[in-house]
Amino acid sequence: MAASTLAQVARLAGVSPATASRVLNGSARKPGPDVADRVRQAAASLGYVANAQAQGLARSTSGLIGLIVHDIADPYFAAIARGVQAAAQEQGKMLLLATTGGTPADEHAAVTAFAARRADSIVIAGSRSSRPGDQNSNAELAAELDRYCRNGGRVGVLGHGIVGASAHEGYHVVAVPNEELAAELAGALAQVHSGEFVILGGPEGLLTSDDRIRGYQTGLEAAGLPPAEILRAGFDRTGGYEAGTTLAKRIIDARKGGGTPAGEESRPCIFAANDVMAIGAVAALRAQGLRIPRDALIAGFDDIETLRDFRPPLSTVRLPLEEIGRLAALGGTTGWTGADDMNGSAAIAGQVTLRRSTQASPSAQS
Repeated sequence: MAASTLAQVARLAGVSPATASRVLNGSARKPGPDVADRVRQAAASLGYVANAQAQGLARSTSGLIGLIVHDIADPYFAAIARGVQAAAQEQGKMLLLATTGGTPADEHAAVTAFAARRADSIVIAGSRSSRPGDQNSNAELAAELDRYCRNGGRVGVLGHGIVGASAHEGYHVVAVPNEELAAELAGALAQVHSGEFVILGGPEGLLTSDDRIRGYQTGLEAAGLPPAEILRAGFDRTGGYEAGTTLAKRIIDARKGGGTPAGEESRPCIFAANDVMAIGAVAALRAQGLRIPRDALIAGFDDIETLRDFRPPLSTVRLPLEEIGRLAALGGTTGWTGADDMNGSAAIAGQVTLRRSTQASPSAQS
């Protein structure tokens, strides 16, 4: 059976299609109560379902928020998505979701799709990239978002502003103090560890990872320690596992070749630039018979929900991920505009949290 149409509703109610549309699609121009009741009764009897796009045109709002994440299966992005969803519910809006894998080209495609559906605002979660290979895609993404903002759209961005964006209104950045918090973490670990420090970071040019690496090195320098070695890998669990495999071989070979016993000086202190990298690295170390913190110390960044069940408890930097998502969504819809917004308008506080994965005594093990 074909769906009923607005024309059929109008005919049954004895009104024009324009009048039926004003009643059912939420226009500010509404007919009298008797006419409106007649139209609604006709729609109910015919089982008419209103067209959401038509409603959006009538109300000058689609009631949609678009959310772009790298990977919804990653607990970091899942927590942010919950915050965006909460903000959408507060405003009576629906959430559209796009998973991009983190490439500016895929983000550009998602923005284009959301703009075509007249989304009221777009939230972009995930690290910006300054890698040369992303230059053209960054330019296309910035141009699409600038066009969207000039047409009345609003954009909430996490961490860093859009690379190359030139619009002066419509953007809001929720700035995360990644560099400062990583420096604080390094200082805290320098007080409990006197051996080697190693950093597991994402690809060079990934701004969030680069900020955290830079901050951690600054913290070590402030503590009077030499810079940590940096191992670059994918900014995910797989990358952490690959880097952890390299470290595991190095630890085992060093003990075989030099007879260095397990102990404080021989254990590297590993900083993974996010928690999922840390989880992958621990899995790789365990696969080679190594244990945390007996054979290595390790800390992450973000304090994702998965860590509640992770053993040993992982030292990390706690971020209010759901609140970050909520602020990004609200910033895209409540009028936080202006050029200064690209420098960050919402203050986010994090907390260094040391747990058993970095405890000083090498006797305990995962």
